[in-house]
Amino acid sequence: MIPNLVQALAVGVLFGAGVTLLLERSLTRVLLGVIMLGNGVNLLILLGGRSGDPPIVGVVPEAAMSDPLPQAMVLTAIVITLGITAFLLAVAYRSWQLFGHDEVQDDLEDQRIMVLAERDEVTGADERVADADDGPDPEQVPGPAGPFTRPDPANPGGTGPAPADGRPPAGPRRSGGAR
Repeated sequence: MIPNLVQALAVGVLFGAGVTLLLERSLTRVLLGVIMLGNGVNLLILLGGRSGDPPIVGVVPEAAMSDPLPQAMVLTAIVITLGITAFLLAVAYRSWQLFGHDEVQDDLEDQRIMVLAERDEVTGADERVADADDGPDPEQVPGPAGPFTRPDPANPGGTGPAPADGRPPAGPRRSGGAR
């Protein structure tokens, strides 16, 4: 089967509308975008296969059979899309129950970035350029006694030295319970 222009345009429209809806803040629109994108992918996969008679061995000559692989892939994609749809429906319903709307809100980091963008500023981490000659790794945050410290059991408010074998320090231990 040679895909014609109408089928190719249908795939393009489904992809375009699906991505546009996927970028919205409303979970209902995101759900519709996932469904449209899934349908576009299914149509695209089916257009890639060979059309013909049903692939039943012994009934139809092999040259006239359709390709069963795209059909199997589309069935798998339908199941995956159904699972994602069910999950997004549950999230949207729970959001509606808790907040009375299904809008995805900005988190604190998004708000901080928007404020910096309005002021046309960059954060300190963006100004640094990772170089081998710059010194210590900017990702490591030094503690009061050095870059690798751990809680000192003898001094609950202080820190002790890092292990001598070069391993990173162990995290804080939880008290109680079986070990």
